[in-house]
Amino acid sequence: MEILGYILAVLIGVLLGLIGGGGSILTVPVLVYVLGINPVLATAYSLFIVGASSLLGAINNFRKGLVSIKTAIIFAIPAFIAVYLTRLFIVPAIPETILELNNFSINRDSGIMLFFALLMILAAISMFRKSKNEVVCNEDILSIHYNYPLIGLEGVIVGVLTGIVGAGGGFLIIPALVLLARLPMKLAVGTSLFIIAAKSLIGFVGDIQAGQIIEWKFLMLFTSCSIAGVLLGGYFSNFIAGHLLKRGFAWFVLIMAISIIIKEII
Repeated sequence: MEILGYILAVLIGVLLGLIGGGGSILTVPVLVYVLGINPVLATAYSLFIVGASSLLGAINNFRKGLVSIKTAIIFAIPAFIAVYLTRLFIVPAIPETILELNNFSINRDSGIMLFFALLMILAAISMFRKSKNEVVCNEDILSIHYNYPLIGLEGVIVGVLTGIVGAGGGFLIIPALVLLARLPMKLAVGTSLFIIAAKSLIGFVGDIQAGQIIEWKFLMLFTSCSIAGVLLGGYFSNFIAGHLLKRGFAWFVLIMAISIIIKEII
């Protein structure tokens, strides 16, 4: 199972390299169900793994001029604060028993996984929808318009969600950048990777300061596999149609989310 976990780590990186996101939504389920790691600790590990892998993608996009630093800063500041405070204060404060009704109860670990499954369903729906922006936005840079309050609010929401479930939140960030800042799709993807990398790693710092015990040897090995996958994915992206891969991946995420719900409830 440990070897399978590392193989899946490479797959997570490949997906990040191919479609600029999505692979992070698999990190927590792999850590929990394949490697048997506690969900709270798994979300902490996921922040580091996703942050390091996304940082590599962000650097590659920055070299191509596909990162809007100003937009990233406007979005990222409230997201940074939210994810850091969430990992430092909110996650440790989640009660051991979230819901208890007659003979049915949901503990903290199950609650986190069920919430994660809900976000996975939203991610799948987001990938299924054929965004008009993917068709309309091309290489031409549109005039960037900043709706500061909405961008800031979106940053806070994404930061809190990232802090709770340990996923990068790219499926929330990219639509926000396209709709609120009017970034072209390719520029939105590159900027999103930069934001995901920064806020995920900052959230991980919040975990360390909260006293979370980290198995560094395992974490670095798993992260190295994921980064290797990112490099492979970047190479494969030259030969595979992204929209076809994204649709197939959306079905996979949806099926996995339903499986998590069934497992945790039944």
